[in-house]
Amino acid sequence: MPKTRQLPYGEKAEPALNIRLAMEEASRCLLCDDAPCSRDCPAGTDPGKFIRSIRFRNFKGAAMTIRENNILGACCAEICPRERLCEKACSRCGIDKPIQIGRLQAFAMEQEKLFGMKILEKGAPCGKKVACIGAGPSSLAVASELAKKGVDVTIYDENEKAGGVLRYGITPSRLSDETIDQDIAAVEGLGVKFVMNHRVSAEELAKLAAENDAVYVGVGLSASKMIPNMKGADKKGVTTALPFLRAARTGKIAQGSLGKVVIVGGGDVAMDCASTALQLGSKDVFVTFIETRENMPASQKELFYAVDLGASIIPAFKPLEVVGDDAVKGVKLASMDGASSMELAADTVIFAVGQKATDDYKAVKMGGKIWIGGDLLNGGQTVVAAVSIGKGMAKAIAEALKI
Repeated sequence: MPKTRQLPYGEKAEPALNIRLAMEEASRCLLCDDAPCSRDCPAGTDPGKFIRSIRFRNFKGAAMTIRENNILGACCAEICPRERLCEKACSRCGIDKPIQIGRLQAFAMEQEKLFGMKILEKGAPCGKKVACIGAGPSSLAVASELAKKGVDVTIYDENEKAGGVLRYGITPSRLSDETIDQDIAAVEGLGVKFVMNHRVSAEELAKLAAENDAVYVGVGLSASKMIPNMKGADKKGVTTALPFLRAARTGKIAQGSLGKVVIVGGGDVAMDCASTALQLGSKDVFVTFIETRENMPASQKELFYAVDLGASIIPAFKPLEVVGDDAVKGVKLASMDGASSMELAADTVIFAVGQKATDDYKAVKMGGKIWIGGDLLNGGQTVVAAVSIGKGMAKAIAEALKI
């Protein structure tokens, strides 16, 4: 399939709205009294309120609504599967098409950045200390909510930069470092301290529990799953989604070095791998998955973006074996109905079939001063769901600490 677009690695997938376009889009809002879009936002970002603010040119008010309700307002504007949430609930769906809520949210967050708004303030010190393990979405939500109540919060993370899956598990075409840094700056502005390049062991976890009033474990699912007993999975050129996306994001994959690429998996992460491979110079990228095209888990937006760049989609096929000598040469596939089979030539094979917790954190249990949340608790959902869980856990921790 010929590519219809040629974008360099990291170029933004969706253009930003300018003031005129944002005003036009916001003017389509029906100003519903019950605001079903706000009802269906897991993080409680309140689209109904911030869209109303944009419509009446109160851009600062729009940014305040978003930031006060969602510490990751800039990131969620870029990556939230809004077509399944707030936009699906939009009342205009019964007339023509939903309001572009995500793009309006991104516009409001851009105004926050352009005008240097400082919206959140740290609460008066309450004398309590909390440690958060992991600098991903749920920990950032917990830390910010507690900091607003005056808690002294420190976040520990094994990576060089904060953000977790935001920073290392999503292609920058969907989520740039600049956008992540904007949200991290809002957390830092609340007085939250970050200790980076520091992996907390099970022994240190007990020590932190003794030194703090509470410890929140929000390390996410940082290990990739692999199809059990997959033949040839140990060959050179075979990898999984998270290491691949991390290597690309940290500049460890040379342009044009991947050759022909086969990606196994039909979710948003698989689409990220496909668009990344294409932007890194691969001419042939195939994405195959066991679901039908209609039932694949990837959002329509991410699927269309990958296809627009040139990805070929092969639904309802399962991988049987990775073939080759020491290095991969191809993948054998069979249709789910058993009627046909094929072999795709490949120099790189990427399995994007899910994530799991690392072994050392699987054994962590909630109880006493230890609290667990995010993907480690819910099994891996969306960033906006992790924010929602983080806000709920912060409320529960605050109630337990009587603050």
